[in-house]
Amino acid sequence: MDLTPAKAWYVLARCVDYFGLTLFAGGLFFLAVLWPEGAEQRGTRRVLTTGWVLGLAGTLAGIGLQGAWSAQRPAGDLFSWDLIRQVLDVHFGQVWFAKALLWLLGGVVLAWVLQRGRAAATTTAWRVGAGAIVLGLLRASGLTGHAVESKRPLLTQLADFVHLAGISAWIGGLAVLLFGVLARRDADELARVVPRYSKLAMVSVLLVIVAGVVLAVETIGPPGRVLTTSYGRILLVKLAVLAVVLLIAQGSKSWVARRLDFAVVLRGDAAVVRPFVYSVAAETTLVLVVLFAASFLVTASPGR
Repeated sequence: MDLTPAKAWYVLARCVDYFGLTLFAGGLFFLAVLWPEGAEQRGTRRVLTTGWVLGLAGTLAGIGLQGAWSAQRPAGDLFSWDLIRQVLDVHFGQVWFAKALLWLLGGVVLAWVLQRGRAAATTTAWRVGAGAIVLGLLRASGLTGHAVESKRPLLTQLADFVHLAGISAWIGGLAVLLFGVLARRDADELARVVPRYSKLAMVSVLLVIVAGVVLAVETIGPPGRVLTTSYGRILLVKLAVLAVVLLIAQGSKSWVARRLDFAVVLRGDAAVVRPFVYSVAAETTLVLVVLFAASFLVTASPGR
């Protein structure tokens, strides 16, 4: 793959944007559905804030870097107004400008929950606002990828939306679980929240796999192109890392089935909970590789 400096930085910006989206969207969903009390916890607040900062920064940088890459100019020109104006005149720039506005509105939702904590996370108004922002960000993220260029765009865009939603619920939930729930080792929270997230993660993974298969078939075409194109080879790397993540996730699921009750009885004993913490941390770390590969796929041509 021909990777110029501007394109390399653009791929990195997409990765930062994706990671921010998973943390922010998945974290908000975790609070709204599984653990509203987590809005009071420092670790959870840091996950949401980090997600929002990364998402906004990745989106804004992506606009300028797309212009620098297209114009074959240095990545340092990303703030040049002439490049930004050119990008804003095309479909990509208009979608990403709208996405940047959504991130700013997301800041209002974030500020609300940071100020009022659980009192905000349990209100219908906050949940509706957070849901609208998340849906908008997920939809906007799929409007500039290969999903809109396929022969059946409605199917691929739906699959892309489901894929992103599943990844966000899974990975954002992992981050909140790791830095919010597990960091506290509160027995009552472990007993209440971990089984709920385990079920959510299982559904999310199934959605990711099914939607991913649809996207791969519609984007690549004949199976033989998986090995003969750079796009297909990057996809294989992504799938290999994802398979390792799923193996680790299976270990986490086994711990929940066999050791959670024991951990609750021992009131969150560190030695008992530690293997689960390590497993969740490994999942979260490896997913960064998956997101990086996904960023390459967005900028790669399926026919090459």
